[in-house]
Order: sequence, then C-alpha cells, then structure tokens
Amino acid sequence: MPDFWKSAGRHLVERTEAGWLAVTDDYLRAYYTRPEIHPVAESCAAENALFEKLMASPRADVSPNEIAAIQDEDAADNYRFILGFRDFLVHHRTVEGAYAALFAGDAPHLPAMIVDQMVHLITRNILEDASDPMRVKAGELLFREQTISTENEQLMLADAEIVEMRAETGGFGGLGALLVEAGTPMREIALDVLDEDNKAVYWERSDRFDTAIDFRFTQPALDAFARVLEAWVRHFHGITVRIQPQRSIRDERWTWHVGLDAEASRILNALYQQTPLEPEALARIVALFRMDFENSEDLIETMRGKPVWIGLAMTPDRRLKVKPQNLLTNLPLKRAD
Repeated sequence: MPDFWKSAGRHLVERTEAGWLAVTDDYLRAYYTRPEIHPVAESCAAENALFEKLMASPRADVSPNEIAAIQDEDAADNYRFILGFRDFLVHHRTVEGAYAALFAGDAPHLPAMIVDQMVHLITRNILEDASDPMRVKAGELLFREQTISTENEQLMLADAEIVEMRAETGGFGGLGALLVEAGTPMREIALDVLDEDNKAVYWERSDRFDTAIDFRFTQPALDAFARVLEAWVRHFHGITVRIQPQRSIRDERWTWHVGLDAEASRILNALYQQTPLEPEALARIVALFRMDFENSEDLIETMRGKPVWIGLAMTPDRRLKVKPQNLLTNLPLKRAD
C-alpha cells in the first residue's frame, strides 16, 4: 500500500494486539525534540542535562528540583507541561486510550495543536490499509480545519492553513493577507480538486494537504467521509454502524443527533427543539448523515431501531473544524448510559 501522512508519526509507535497504538519511547522523544523543549545555544547546564537524561530514558523520573534548576522560567514551565503530558500518555499506555481519556473526566488541558496531532496519528492508524486516496483525503477533516467555498453552486473544502499560506505568499502581497484577515473568499487561490480521475496524485502529496474536495451530495468525497466516520466508531467502540449522507432529516421519531462541530450542534439542537434560527443558519449546513447500528443491543433501550443523525456546518466565516471526540462521548450506547 502507498505510504501516506509520514508527518503523523506512525513510524514512532507500535500497534497492540487490539489494534491501538502503544506509547513508545520514540513517541515520547518526538515531544522532547519539539522547539519548545529542545535546548538552544543559550540553554543552561541544568536544562541541557535534563534534556539528555530524557532522551536517554524518556520515562525517567524527574524531580521538581531538576526543573527548578533551569534558569529560563519559560523553559522550566515547558518541561513541567511536557512531563505532565508524558505521564498522562504513559498512564493510559496507548495514544487512543489517552485521547479518549481527555473527554472522560479528569485530564490535563492540552493545546488544540497537540490534540490534533493525536487525532492525526489515530486516523493514520485507522486508515492503515486504505486503498482509496479519496477516503484518506476525507480523513484530513478529522484533524485539519477547512475553508469552504460555495461559489458557482459548488461546495469545495480546502485546508484552511494552506489557503491562508497561499494568500500570504502566493504573489498577492498585502492585499491577499488583508482578504484572508477579513474572511473574504480568495477566488485567485486555486488548489487541485481531487476526483475519481486524478485522485491517485494524492499519495505523493498527502503531507502537503494542498488538494481540495467537492463535498456536495452524491460526490465521492462525501461518501468517503462517511466511511471514515464508520471506521472511527468501530475503532473506538468496537461496534459496526452504517453511515449514509442525507439531503435532509425526515424523521418523525427523531430522538438523537450529534453535531460534529459547534455550529452543527447549535443548529441541530434548535431544529430538534423547534426554536427559532437566524434565516441564514440552514445555509451553513455542510452535510447531514444518518447512522444506523448493526446490533440494536449496543444501544440504550429507547434508541433501539432508531437512527442517530449527524451534522456538519460551517461558521459564518466559512470555516469547518470537526470535533471527532463527539462520536466518543455523545452516542447513545448502552455501556455509556
């Protein structure tokens, strides 16, 4: 199979028998070599000694005095944070276990960047044997914020960071930067749109995140994302679900829904509760899905035989930031009741 997302760090971890990713010493070392931790020329002897100690033995005990001896207070704080994160990872043994624990109660507060890095690696694991580049591209939505264009009756999703970078460095100068800052659609920025004919080019560009997808109903990318969500649910919950794109929600027994982002949650809650929405809110819905469960015994009794509705929606400035953790915490599973 073609390799992809080398930046995810899959080579740093090992799969357990259950298919999750064990926290390894190499995985921990990767965090010690981040710019916030790696010593610089001005680093003191205590900081250099601690770094060398951790690189030699990533799980070594570190006393408060060793950190207090670091002269740079910012560096000392960075070590306190990364060692707390290290202990959290080691305690949960797997990347998936640590990620799930973030949303299950007492857990450290992590920057969004680190959480996205964890999702990147987990999604890489879930798609380990994927042969369809469209499905892998759709998987980017779980950890990369998207910019959405609806011009010409299309629904194009592109990586927000790449779009901003192209606007700033793509020859548009200060005007491009101002347009991005103001949230103006960048018509001049053209990214290759993946389709069934050219999608193979994705393999060699997977770490560049510089392709776009058409997310309209009946388009391959939308179906591919549904398959990614199915795999995510199966990976974490060990159950089989079927997820299908829908044009609308027509369900007199509508009982349960999950928004995969804050805006979708707000809109779906209002529709369910039949409370007023601003006129433009419905136009911000990007996609709707119906989730059905293969085994009704997996569900709480009041949900057996009923679907779960799933929604995606863009913000007023045409951004989409998926929260895959909502499929960990917000499903009506019996064991979570």
